[in-house]
Amino acid sequence: MMPMTWIVWALLAALFAAATALLAKVGVAHIDSNLATAVRTSVVLVFTWAIAIGLGKHGELRLLDRRSILFLTLSGLATGLSWLCYFRALQLGPASRVAPLDKLSVPLVMLFAWMLLGEKMDTAAIVGGLLITIGAVVMVLS
Repeated sequence: MMPMTWIVWALLAALFAAATALLAKVGVAHIDSNLATAVRTSVVLVFTWAIAIGLGKHGELRLLDRRSILFLTLSGLATGLSWLCYFRALQLGPASRVAPLDKLSVPLVMLFAWMLLGEKMDTAAIVGGLLITIGAVVMVLS
């Protein structure tokens, strides 16, 4: 059995993100994209709290410091804005073009992690980020 490393978790995230795009494209077809995002977010809220409570992690809330709360709140706001924009884009455009453009978040994360977090960027990372960027642009313009 393969160990659950960060690579396995990241691949699972990619698989579920792909499913998200396809399911959302169908789900948003006949309703307002903001309402669709609200429904989806409500499901995520209930689902994730059920997992946290089921695993007994909810008690750790009292251990959160102000910095963690601030950054998790800001991350939540960024997630909400991203989802609102993503669902509107899916409503207006083809999923096969919206999803690759959305994945420009990958090279942006790489750039910001280098600039703001001091993460190292080697040649392979730079080339990979550029290829993702070029691929997204090519897919959108085709």
